[in-house]
Amino acid sequence: MDALPRFARSVLEFQCLADRCEDTCCIGLRVPVSEERLARLREGVAGTPDAQRVEALVVSQPEGPPAERAFIQMGTGGACPFLDTQKFCSLHQRYGERVLPDGCATFPRIVSKVGEQVEVAGSLACPEMARRLLLTPDALEQVPGPWEAVPRPEVARPFPGAPGDVYVAHAERIRATALGLLRQQGFPLASRLGFLGQLAFQLDSVFRAEAPFAGTPEQVEQILEAWLPPFEAQDRLEAMHRDFSALEVPGGASAELLASMLKARRAVARGERFKPFSDGVLGSLWGSAEAEGSSDAAWREATARWEWLEATHGARVQQYFLNYTVNQWLRAPFTEAPNLLGYVFRLAVRVAMMRMTLAGHPAVAALRAQAPGLPPEASQAALDQAAVECFYLVSRHVEQAPDILAIVWNMAGGGGAETLGKLILFSKF
Repeated sequence: MDALPRFARSVLEFQCLADRCEDTCCIGLRVPVSEERLARLREGVAGTPDAQRVEALVVSQPEGPPAERAFIQMGTGGACPFLDTQKFCSLHQRYGERVLPDGCATFPRIVSKVGEQVEVAGSLACPEMARRLLLTPDALEQVPGPWEAVPRPEVARPFPGAPGDVYVAHAERIRATALGLLRQQGFPLASRLGFLGQLAFQLDSVFRAEAPFAGTPEQVEQILEAWLPPFEAQDRLEAMHRDFSALEVPGGASAELLASMLKARRAVARGERFKPFSDGVLGSLWGSAEAEGSSDAAWREATARWEWLEATHGARVQQYFLNYTVNQWLRAPFTEAPNLLGYVFRLAVRVAMMRMTLAGHPAVAALRAQAPGLPPEASQAALDQAAVECFYLVSRHVEQAPDILAIVWNMAGGGGAETLGKLILFSKF
């Protein structure tokens, strides 16, 4: 690995707030401990008063895979029992980073490899990381950084996929095209998601078809060269945008489905912040936390608030969602999905959820009501605070939840025209 690692700029600048943070990073999480890390932890605390605590609080599961040979038994409030009063890890403080499980050592950073290039992205499940990634215009610019700033480079996750798979072999090129489409800020976000869907549909039709293309590497290169650069041509994007904008889609059904996901997570999520947040969003749009009112009316109210947000804070809101979508491509390999269209569909559902929760945030409703007499700076500051809360809480409690992922993958289907149609539905929410 000769090349320096690449960092999203704000990830390189991140510092934990500890007891000044509004949340606790481990609450509600299941922290696995690999076989290797369990051995290092036991070795590190041997002969100290913490040895007995480790044996009592780090629960072994010998039948588990090597990466999950044990897990930390969380306290009654859902937080790690090794946290001190300043929200620092007492094990880290006393014995150093080497004794920590991989997740504790890396979070909220995500270390991956694109080919031989090591990259470090950020997780919005941390409120301070969310602030840095959402509120800084160049937060997602990839910049070189020192190796010592990479947490656990040895656990960098390569792009998953079979050796020789076209998407794995050309991952960086395909991702660069996708990021280029997202950065086409002359078009609304809904159209940019539509562009991604069309690109994914086209590539999948060849490389994820029932009988995938089995040509030589040179032929694959010719196909990509013939398709990718022309896809970004302005006249083609403008034509797709016109077609996409002309589509009329109902939003009530999407709103109802998104609300059901929020309610499902509200019932099981740990921590003190998610339930009041989800209750506030649902109550603001539906009139009750159970979202028993009309979903069509809730969708119309969300749409009206979006029109106000775009009219008064358009550039700022566009920055939130540009940074959010770019970050998704940097933090999660697209080859983890069975097809590219499924990956883009999942992104469209995530964006729809973020749009609904931001529009439904009680602070946004209050800002809209107070808008005529509120200074622009104060209005933006309040909006920033609401946006950070939406993005970090949804990222933390909804996006990666196994039950929600199962719902989304099931909705995506097997790809093709049906998946593209569903993607358009959520893109235009």
